[in-house]
Amino acid sequence: MFLNQTEQEVEFMPIVPLGEDEMDDQEKGNLPTELPVVVLRNTVLFPNVVLPITVARDKSVKAITEAQKNGKWIGVVAQKDGNNDDPSVNEIYEVGTLAKIVKQIKMPDGNTTVFIMGRMRFKIEEYTQTDPYFTARIKYLEDNFPKNDAGFEALVSSIKEQSELIAQQSPNMPNETSIVLRNIEHQSFLVHYVASNLSAKLTEKQALLEENDVRKRAEKLLQLLQSELQLLELKNEITNKTRADIDKQQREYFLQQQMKSIREELGGDPNEREINDLQKRAEGITWPEAAQELFQKNIEKLQRMHPSTPDYSVIYNHLDLMLDLPWNNYTKDSYDLKKAQKILDDDHYGMDKIKDRILEYLAVLKLKGDMKSPILCFVGPPGIGKTSLGRSIANAIDRKYVRLSLGGLHDESELRGHRKTYIGAMPGRVIQSLRKVKSANPVFILDEVDKIGKDFRGDPSSALLEILDPEQNNSFYDNYLELEFDLSKVLFIATANSLADIQPALRDRLEIIQLTGYSMEEKTEIAKRHLVPKQKELHGLTKVPLKFNDKVLNKMIQEYTRESGVRELDRLVASIMRSVAKQVAMDEKVNPQVTAEQVEDVLGKPKFNNDIYTKGHPAGVAVGLAWTYVGGDILFIETGLSKGKGVLNLTGNLGNVMKESASTALTYLKSHASEYGIPAEKFEESSIHIHVPEGAVPKDGPSAGITMLVALTSAFTGRKVKPYLAMTGEITLRGQVLPVGGIKEKILAAKRAGIKDIILCDQNQKDVEEIDKNYIKGLKFHFVSEMKEVLDLALTKK
Repeated sequence: MFLNQTEQEVEFMPIVPLGEDEMDDQEKGNLPTELPVVVLRNTVLFPNVVLPITVARDKSVKAITEAQKNGKWIGVVAQKDGNNDDPSVNEIYEVGTLAKIVKQIKMPDGNTTVFIMGRMRFKIEEYTQTDPYFTARIKYLEDNFPKNDAGFEALVSSIKEQSELIAQQSPNMPNETSIVLRNIEHQSFLVHYVASNLSAKLTEKQALLEENDVRKRAEKLLQLLQSELQLLELKNEITNKTRADIDKQQREYFLQQQMKSIREELGGDPNEREINDLQKRAEGITWPEAAQELFQKNIEKLQRMHPSTPDYSVIYNHLDLMLDLPWNNYTKDSYDLKKAQKILDDDHYGMDKIKDRILEYLAVLKLKGDMKSPILCFVGPPGIGKTSLGRSIANAIDRKYVRLSLGGLHDESELRGHRKTYIGAMPGRVIQSLRKVKSANPVFILDEVDKIGKDFRGDPSSALLEILDPEQNNSFYDNYLELEFDLSKVLFIATANSLADIQPALRDRLEIIQLTGYSMEEKTEIAKRHLVPKQKELHGLTKVPLKFNDKVLNKMIQEYTRESGVRELDRLVASIMRSVAKQVAMDEKVNPQVTAEQVEDVLGKPKFNNDIYTKGHPAGVAVGLAWTYVGGDILFIETGLSKGKGVLNLTGNLGNVMKESASTALTYLKSHASEYGIPAEKFEESSIHIHVPEGAVPKDGPSAGITMLVALTSAFTGRKVKPYLAMTGEITLRGQVLPVGGIKEKILAAKRAGIKDIILCDQNQKDVEEIDKNYIKGLKFHFVSEMKEVLDLALTKK
């Protein structure tokens, strides 16, 4: 029941003499008052507790020997510093325990093990000898027991319960400890026995021994027990958690080993197979030197990694991207210019400028064999086929086609990619698109380049500067790829509705090709060649004989649409097809020729009427031509005079430039009033109000200058503006007429509205000559350079 210990060590399991009681007065009277003293390290002996010690120090051996000769009584005290091999009297506690030597055993190693039993506490009054062993004169201390104290009994009961809990939870305590504790009935002995076994500091145990009041001794002991129990519970919690973690690790290790064995049976580690597959895929790729080095470096890094680490998937995905990209993988261009011309003509009607530019590009490629691709930008109103033309170009030159919509894009990382250290990082849309089409020279459509977002989140249009610069895009850097990629062979085609919304630096890198709206004749041809066959197929009417003649199509175009493109016309044709499909499905008779009456039945009454533009108007009203991003439009300028003080009032949601045009026109008219028979005082006596209808629509620009002057002159002179007449042009204070833009759209809008005469600046004559004569048949153009000519042409004679 005990270990082979010296008095230098603390750990022990005291022997319990059950039923041992306190000493009576006769026994106390026979006790010695002077006796040998043994000094123990880190150990306090309590009364009635048996303790085995192994004696090693010479002084202790000699003191034991002397005690055996004289009644086997010996004093046991603790030394203050356990590291001191030869303590002096000042380094020894004064309070100790009188002990009886129960048994002495000579051990094989030469040491002596002695069983001693504590009997009574004492206090050393003085040391009578310090060499060769300690002897001291002592005074015995009495314990003060509480009498008839229920609280003390409860205190002792709590000590017993706490001790049992500690014994159950402590791994170092033998199982018999709980049984021993239950069988101790003497309260004082229970306190001493528990104190002896407590893992408390020496000073705390010595304090218990020095306490004369047994109740206070028990209270201090209970506090120490509670601290010990808390510490033990915390240790057990940590131990159990650690054991659970170790068990989990061992289980995972065991399962990993099993999986490894299963993989080997199935043909090897899948991670090794993945890496081998990557290396095999890389064998057939012609890498740039930098890409080859990065690939090899990442493969080596991947081989050293465990598949469960987060970086493994990041590096694997990066390598997979590198292998999927079309490094030096180009499709072969078709240099058959006649075939390309036929494909472009079949897919799109008109657009001769763009078709010529593509054929020129192919011609240079055919002669030279290699050249940097141009960066084209198709600018024009919506619905005229800018985006679909890109697919036709790809088909014409046998290249892959990819489209990237830039409308609303606000993050430059969408183009350049995210750094792969971020969770969920991806390459940019440019690299993703090339990965998808598996070609390094596709036709790449950048759709709606004028609608890129720009706010606090970023400016993607600045990222496009590198992509769309032929001098830079041969080394385009993607943040995710972390390599330069050659985009110089990609044929980039941007589309936009307005140049004004494109950043100037970006606009400078683009080869602008202006696309104008379609004339009525062009729309009619497009409807017959493309829209009607497409909608017949979409509505399952390919086997139904159904035709649209020019008259019906002209009615739909003139009376139901106001657009430069053909999207609304396409929807109208679809409405007719749905009506016919309903008739076919209900087994009703279908008229093979769509009639004007059928159009009105399906589409309702006409939405637009040209009479308003052609009938005569009162003096002060002139018709102008305007350009919008959806094409040309007709604009009324109305001028009214009233009695007043010469104030000019402008309404109709006009912009600053348009207001300035009105002021310029009024100033010119005042300075030339006498030429047109206007009294000078009339300007001072009249308030002038210029209004442009459709006030909810913002209007701006200088092209309404001559229209405003004509309206003002008409109002002041009373001469009406000729019917069927429209005009556009900028004016100056000197009376000159300056050229304006958007001429084709404006002329087509005039033609749609039934206008017969158009006044333009003579410098715009070249723009009119570019329009097909068939589309402007019936229109008469008047080219002018001065305002006097405009007024002579526009106003009727009195």
